[in-house]
Amino acid sequence: MSGPPTPTPADAAASGATATVAVPALEVEQLRKVFPTRGGARPAGGEGAGGGAAGGSGAAGGEGAGGGAAGGGEGPRHARWRPSGIVAVDDVSFAVAPGRSLAIVGESGSGKTTVARIVVGLERPSSGRIAVGGRERSWRHISSRERRLRGREAQIVFQDPYSSLDPRQSVRRCLDEALRLHFDWEADRRRQRVERLLEQVGLDQRQGDALPRALSGGQRQRVAIARALACEPAVLICDEAVASLDVSIQAQVLNLLSDIREETGVTYLFISHDLAVVRQVSDEVIVMRHGRVVERGATDEVLESPSHPYTKRLLAAIPRRGWHPAPSEELPEDAPVSSG
Repeated sequence: MSGPPTPTPADAAASGATATVAVPALEVEQLRKVFPTRGGARPAGGEGAGGGAAGGSGAAGGEGAGGGAAGGGEGPRHARWRPSGIVAVDDVSFAVAPGRSLAIVGESGSGKTTVARIVVGLERPSSGRIAVGGRERSWRHISSRERRLRGREAQIVFQDPYSSLDPRQSVRRCLDEALRLHFDWEADRRRQRVERLLEQVGLDQRQGDALPRALSGGQRQRVAIARALACEPAVLICDEAVASLDVSIQAQVLNLLSDIREETGVTYLFISHDLAVVRQVSDEVIVMRHGRVVERGATDEVLESPSHPYTKRLLAAIPRRGWHPAPSEELPEDAPVSSG
């Protein structure tokens, strides 16, 4: 015999009860980004529109801060082209609950990195809405103070940490600069926080005094993670954060990120093409192709029983014992898109 139906928020409101609705840590609605082209000509392949990773103290400084070396951005070769420009992101919507982890996967040019750059404020969307912790991130002109406040809402860790670290700053100075930018703290309090951050990401005293060139790739990525965590963000975006590391170091960094989420309750947005990484770190997954979401759902469900042909092809492309590459075959543009 079935029990009584579960009351809805509307039922609770009608009965005078107070319904508690959780506010998503990150909410994206109908996001769209079109990169204009000159003369209406189809652009050649190459670096992704919008450039690469912000350099210097960009990640610590919030939106648009930094202007360092170009990173490995997504190229437009797979993006849909129209006379008005390249549609890099088209009608993308999702929400992530506090303390949860969402992964966005897809091949190069699918638009996943563009979504991450828009969320953190390094790109402006053509249309759509973004809210962090219920606070809408509008795209009007804002003051430097408000930009710093927004930097505390969402931070990003890039694929190549070396290009986003100042080669003349020691690790400690790098972390202290982030704290001075975001908090009005005395030197002793900042020093204690720096030591706590180094301990949190597994770096010792010697590594804290070192310059980036004296560190390994995995150690540099730990520095980038510590700098992003310095301002205590609600959302941490990892854009291919372990793609350039070898497998053993990847596992260490992924375990570190899992421990940090358990300890701090931070919300993760992972950008990756590596489905093995996605399986390990995310609760939910979104699959993007040509700037649009083609499939979404719980990570185990999507990876074990994919419904879209593109997701099936991504899974089939993972090398395994007895694996042979399938012949290249382009999916039709009108392949069904997930409406979930």
